[in-house]
Amino acid sequence: MSSPIVTRFAPSPTGALHLGNARTAFFSHLWARKAGGRFILRIEDTDVERSQSRYLDGLKVDLAWLGLEWDEGPDVGGPAGPYVQSERGEFYRQLFATLMAEDRAYPCYCTVAELELSRKLSRMAGRPPRYEGTCRKLTSAERAERAARGLRPTLRFAVPPDTAVEFTDLVHGPQRFASADIGDFIIRREDGTAAFFFCNAVDDAVMGVTHVLRGDDHLTNTPRQLMMLDALQMRRPNYGHVGLLVGADGAPLSKRHGSTSVQEFRERGFLGPALLNHLFHLGHASDHDGWLPPSEMPNHFRPEHLGVASARFDEAQLIHFQKETLQRMSAAELKAWLGSDDPDDFIELIRHNVTLPADAADWVSVVRGELPPLAQLEEGVIADAGRDFFSAAVTALDESGSDLKRLTQLLKERTGRKGAALFMPLRVALTGRPHGPELAPLLKLMTPGLARRRLESYAQDS
Repeated sequence: MSSPIVTRFAPSPTGALHLGNARTAFFSHLWARKAGGRFILRIEDTDVERSQSRYLDGLKVDLAWLGLEWDEGPDVGGPAGPYVQSERGEFYRQLFATLMAEDRAYPCYCTVAELELSRKLSRMAGRPPRYEGTCRKLTSAERAERAARGLRPTLRFAVPPDTAVEFTDLVHGPQRFASADIGDFIIRREDGTAAFFFCNAVDDAVMGVTHVLRGDDHLTNTPRQLMMLDALQMRRPNYGHVGLLVGADGAPLSKRHGSTSVQEFRERGFLGPALLNHLFHLGHASDHDGWLPPSEMPNHFRPEHLGVASARFDEAQLIHFQKETLQRMSAAELKAWLGSDDPDDFIELIRHNVTLPADAADWVSVVRGELPPLAQLEEGVIADAGRDFFSAAVTALDESGSDLKRLTQLLKERTGRKGAALFMPLRVALTGRPHGPELAPLLKLMTPGLARRRLESYAQDS
């Protein structure tokens, strides 16, 4: 291989791209870019009933939004195509035939009910549930009799007895699994399609993948896949299993924690670099703790520092990186993100007070729209200032226009208020909130009539 590192991302198009899978794709992409290698996208759509083209389209959109371009894969091609598993059926059939010819695989006619009964009996006996090898012992005549009855068999891999599978995991270190603990497993479903265990492993081998990163919930799949690759005399990739993403409660990240897919965060208005910065620090100890442009992330990626422990996804931390990203954007970029045609001075004014595009709409209302009803705290500020204060403010505004310095000077002279006692009720009356962008430029963006109506509304009896 001309490239030292070849990584891949192999999603199934059965749903939106989950944050945990996105992080795996991201780390795999970083490793390839760091090493000057190749990153492959392979679509594992052998689950015909659940795979849908709309999920595949969404997956491509999400990866492009994150900037994770692939060197080989759908829409790009490459020497090991096709890169969609539903188009690789003939290749799998040849490998199934090879395994059967060498007695490394056999047809299994056990029904779902029979398998469930077997698992139940194993649990009652205190044994881990695994396939007992019932159909492995069938004679040719017994197999023919079952086929004549119209039974459609699966195909099981014949696990070698009394052996051990050993490998060094890139994250967890040395691993050893006894074959006696692994029952013969299905590699071809009864409808003739290849099972995940099988096609995932053999495609990695023939596509030249050198390093496979995935969640540690797949760790127990690895000995099965290595046995198959050894039986087919195919090259083993290096496997690394990273800790899963969890919510604040330590449970696997799920809908009850809020948004969990890349699409959801994208549609809410989060920025790709912000999400990448958060994922970069989840289960990965870099030599750089702060915000990084995505182009510099490969240089600071440390695959040897991928974590075994679960990583907690924290939207508050994502918001931090969102704000960091926003501060680095030009006014033109901000306007495009906001979908706004407002003047640059307004965009710059609200830059530090927006996290998502929806936040900008509130400040548009402040300078030229209607304010929502005041919250209880703000109502208290208005009540404390009193109608006389706002009567004086209306008169002062007529004299000062949109010059906040002159307005507050006149108000101070006529009401005796100063500091927060002067500025807070003025800000609340004009903007509807106690905090936000500087009041002076906000006032300049308001029409005199709008500012006057707001002050006047608090100078009158309710």
